[in-house]
Amino acid sequence: MQIKDVLLASGSGAFFYDDQAAIRAGASQDGFIYLGEPVTPGYTSIRVPASSLSIGLVLVDDTVVWGDMMSVQYSGAGGRDPLFDIKQISDLTSRVIVPRLLDVDASLYLDAHAKIFQPFERERLPLALEYGVSQALLRAAAYLRRATMAEVLCAEFDLPLPTCPVPIYCQSGDAREVNVDKMILKAVDVLPHGLINSRQKFGTGGQTFMEFVRWVAARTREIGRPGYQPVLHFDVYGWIGQEIGLDPQRIADFVCKIADTVPGFTLNIESPADFGSTQAQIENYAKIVSILDNRTSNARIVVDERCNTLEDIRLFAEAKGAHLVQIKTPDVGSIADTARAVLICKANNVGAYVGGSCTETDLSAKASVHVSVATQADMMLAKPGMGVDEALSIVGNEQNRLLAILNRRAAKNAG
Repeated sequence: MQIKDVLLASGSGAFFYDDQAAIRAGASQDGFIYLGEPVTPGYTSIRVPASSLSIGLVLVDDTVVWGDMMSVQYSGAGGRDPLFDIKQISDLTSRVIVPRLLDVDASLYLDAHAKIFQPFERERLPLALEYGVSQALLRAAAYLRRATMAEVLCAEFDLPLPTCPVPIYCQSGDAREVNVDKMILKAVDVLPHGLINSRQKFGTGGQTFMEFVRWVAARTREIGRPGYQPVLHFDVYGWIGQEIGLDPQRIADFVCKIADTVPGFTLNIESPADFGSTQAQIENYAKIVSILDNRTSNARIVVDERCNTLEDIRLFAEAKGAHLVQIKTPDVGSIADTARAVLICKANNVGAYVGGSCTETDLSAKASVHVSVATQADMMLAKPGMGVDEALSIVGNEQNRLLAILNRRAAKNAG
């Protein structure tokens, strides 16, 4: 078999793990830290430096290919896996995954994937583990086939080789104004996220948020190049529902009111409310989507919380429970399931956004580019970290390099 050894190396993610429940309950910020006690199991403080675990597959010619495991910023929230524990994941990988890796044909990606990710003790493996190992497997298959990771995925899922770039979405973190200016000057496709994750940032009745939306639109007109027309995308972490209540009609009215203040822009509102369970989220988001569609609003609803796994994504897509589904890569698990999620969204005429988290790494971000381009997702997140420049460079440059290779392949095939 092509894998003869496995290496593990602890590392760091590009941001921090945050206890969302504690922040929603009103934890105040002191500089970069949050004050108060954590409430979500596993957290020793409200904000914890993100950790990661790299897995390296040593191939027969001593080439080593890597993948990175980690969880998302708001681990343990919205039905997600608990906070990432390097020691626990490392132990499970060594005991269970390594023997499986040494016994597969690494050139057959989906076949190896199916064998390695069998349940352990009747439980699904941690999704962070699936995510990292699947990246390493994809790189191994690409190396052995002398192809890009995108080409491996296209072959495995019987997809045509892509030639078009996927729009890139940047997130601002708390440095909103400065980072919005960076995004506009670099003409990113979708901006700015905004990190509207507290009552202070949302404001009474949403007033602070609405002012920020109007400012972003005005700033785009003011300093953007002629003809620049980005999609405006704001993540409000359920605060519309928390502030005005959980009635779908009222939420839809509020979203329309915001959209009306920025005519000419497509407006994405991510996580307008948290209805407490996946089923309730699907039913109520579908109502909001229907109301907006009937009004031909320029606003679109994006689902994140309560839509984690491939099966969750299938349920939301089939129910039209969003205009756009965030496929949050560490929460979905394997890269193969991210590909499947995009294809499910497309089959149901729902937008597919390959997202992820600021807590990821350069390796996981690059793997996400390949699955996004291979499946022609509707947009993908610039990651990791909360800085615009680094994430846009990593994701944007990887996409451009990939498309250069694919275009050369297409030209040779045409010749």
